[in-house]
Amino acid sequence: MVEQRKPEEGFQEAPPRVNEWRRFWKVFLQRKIVIFGLVVFLLLVITALFAGLLAPFDPYKNVLPDSLQQPSGKHWLGTDIQGRDTLSRLIFGTRTALMVGFITVITSAVIGVTLGLAAGFFGGIPSMVIMRIMDSLMCFPMLVLAMLLAAVLGGGIQNVIIALSVASLPGYARVMNGLTLSIRENDYIMAERSIGASNWRAMVRHILPNALPPMIVLVTLQLGGIILAEAGLSFLGIGIKPPGAAWGAMVTDGSRFLRTSPILTIAPGVAIMLVVFAFNMVGDGLRDALDPRLRGLL
Repeated sequence: MVEQRKPEEGFQEAPPRVNEWRRFWKVFLQRKIVIFGLVVFLLLVITALFAGLLAPFDPYKNVLPDSLQQPSGKHWLGTDIQGRDTLSRLIFGTRTALMVGFITVITSAVIGVTLGLAAGFFGGIPSMVIMRIMDSLMCFPMLVLAMLLAAVLGGGIQNVIIALSVASLPGYARVMNGLTLSIRENDYIMAERSIGASNWRAMVRHILPNALPPMIVLVTLQLGGIILAEAGLSFLGIGIKPPGAAWGAMVTDGSRFLRTSPILTIAPGVAIMLVVFAFNMVGDGLRDALDPRLRGLL
């Protein structure tokens, strides 16, 4: 009888490979707080897309006889000083907040990733010029720089997006620059360049895909901050121009009637809190799910 050999001591079998999507969703949905954030996020998107159908009244129509009404069966959250339904303006404010947030992070992420990738890959003078410009922008806190740019450009949703995009640009560029500097030193990148592969192929086919997971997490986490910054600009009066529905402007308008009609301030304040919380929780879940140390494991 042939004796079976025992595995040598000190060697262990490699863990079995599992489906990456299965592992991603298992890790992403393992915490209830992340599920809550995802549900809130989906509800916000649905509300923004179907705001015209969900809003019970025209959010921009002034009805002065209904000024400062308390919550009732007709106006669930009351009305503001100009008689506009608070719930309707809150629903349309969701569309404004998400529009500003998504357009801003996409614009700043695309530009920042491109600049950071070029600076990290080529080095030398391009890196010095790009990174010094980013350093000069980082001398100012994001909200302060956005306030300065919005004050210079003027109010309006377009100028707010431009101001917030420029203010949030350095974060993406610096993170992408650091990732590129790390990834380009790997053996497979050096091997590809040694056989004559173009710089474009190395950057787009290998460095960028390997840097995407951290950038996706950064984009998700930045969404909440951008929406909060937009609300801050509108609160200060240099954001969305009236009669546009913006949560920050609603907080400002309602603060004058905090004793008599506190719902005018509380409702948009709670909406801002929920949005920022939801995006932060989803970003936190993505960070755990995209952790490379968990890749290939359940």
